[in-house]
Amino acid sequence: MEFALPRGQEPGLPQLLLLRHGIAEERSEQRPDAQRALTAAGVRRTTAVLERAVSLGLGAPRLLASPLVRARQTAEIALAVGLAPALELAQGLEPEGDPLPLLQAWLACPPVGRLVLVGHEPDLGNLAARLLGAPVGSIVLRKAGLALLERVEAGPPADSHRTAAPGFPLGPWRLRLLLTPRILLA
Repeated sequence: MEFALPRGQEPGLPQLLLLRHGIAEERSEQRPDAQRALTAAGVRRTTAVLERAVSLGLGAPRLLASPLVRARQTAEIALAVGLAPALELAQGLEPEGDPLPLLQAWLACPPVGRLVLVGHEPDLGNLAARLLGAPVGSIVLRKAGLALLERVEAGPPADSHRTAAPGFPLGPWRLRLLLTPRILLA
C-alpha cells in the first residue's frame, strides 16, 4: 500500500505528533503499573511503525515522554530509529497528568516546528480531542498508533482569539493524520 502525507502544511505552523506506547505486559498485582515493560512483540511492532514514520518524514526536533517504563521504552525506540534526536521525560505525560504546561511552554518558544509526545490512553486521545474541540473520548490511539495535529494559527497561544474548548487556550488545531499500526505497516 502506498501512503502519502497530507499536502498543504503552511510553513511555520506548529505540529504535534502524539505516539501511544507499544504493546506492554499485562497488568498484574505483582507488577506496579509504572513498571510494565514492552513485550517482545511490542518492541518489534513499535520499531516497525516508527521506522515507517521516519520514512514518511514524521521526525521532530524534540520528543517528550511519560516516565513510565513502557512509554520510555517506546521513546527510546523512536530515538534509535531517528524519529527525534533526544528524549526528555515529562511527568505531565503520565496517566492522568497535565500536558498543558508542556504545550504552552513549547508554543511560547519559537520556532516550535514539530513536537512528539509519547504517552498513554485515554490521555493522548483526550488531549487530541480537546485541541480539536471534539468530545472527550472521540479520538483513540491504538498501541503504537500516531496522531498528527497542526495548529491552524502560528504564534504563541496568547495571540489566538479562539480556543479548542472553554478554558483551553491552545487552539485552534486540525487533525492531519490518525494512523493505526495496521495502516502504517500495510
